Amino acid sequence: MVEGGTEFGPGTAYGSSLIKVGNTQSKLGQVEREFIEKSARNFVQPLRRFLEGDMKIITKERKILENKRLDLDACKSRLRKARSMEGQQNLKDGIAIRDTIEQAERDLRIAQSEFDRQAEITKLLLEGVSSAHTNHLRCLNDFVEAQVTFYARCHQQMTDLQKELASTSISVANTNASTMFPSLYTTAASPTDSETGRVAMAAATGTKKARVLYDYDASSPGEMSLLSDEVVTVYSAFGLSDEWMMAERGAQKGKVPVAYLEMLN
Repeated sequence: MVEGGTEFGPGTAYGSSLIKVGNTQSKLGQVEREFIEKSARNFVQPLRRFLEGDMKIITKERKILENKRLDLDACKSRLRKARSMEGQQNLKDGIAIRDTIEQAERDLRIAQSEFDRQAEITKLLLEGVSSAHTNHLRCLNDFVEAQVTFYARCHQQMTDLQKELASTSISVANTNASTMFPSLYTTAASPTDSETGRVAMAAATGTKKARVLYDYDASSPGEMSLLSDEVVTVYSAFGLSDEWMMAERGAQKGKVPVAYLEMLN
């Protein structure tokens, strides 16, 4: 857009508008890059480190704990089976069964010890998740704040651009109107010719109420200054382009830009 505006000519209304829009788009791009960089640094990277680091370790240790529990259950089952066979065998077999029971008991003690140790490790890791949650909640708040700032800056950039383009349109309309209807501006400039100016501005098509969107400072004697959020009476008049309307506020009267108005009825 900036290159196109330069080709059309920065001195022309269209060329300067293209340059303004292009510069604003560049600023929006910079704001977006800053938002992405900040979000990645304060939210995405910490979360990725947690998922690829601590969370993998926790998952691995929980899997080991599950295997230790299965081993413990198997040892308990073997011991119950060996004890159920005790007393059902002859003397020789009974000696073998007692050896089996003693081995099953040793295996059970070892399995129980390993399970308890793994359960403690897993418990400590899971307790650390609470502090990690607190840290990630803070990161999430930082991300939301960065997003709010991002949209606010974008809105401000676009609002400033809208005002600049509206000012450009008003200047162009002023130039065209003063060229096409020089008598309109001449009569309005003289306080003693107010009645003549009123005749020239006649042929109103009907009055309406309008709310002012932005402050506007009159740039010629035939215009009326506006204050944001005030309500004025407006109507079309002969000799005015579609970009202008006549406005009244008490005893004050003058033309105002349509781009600064929001029609209420």
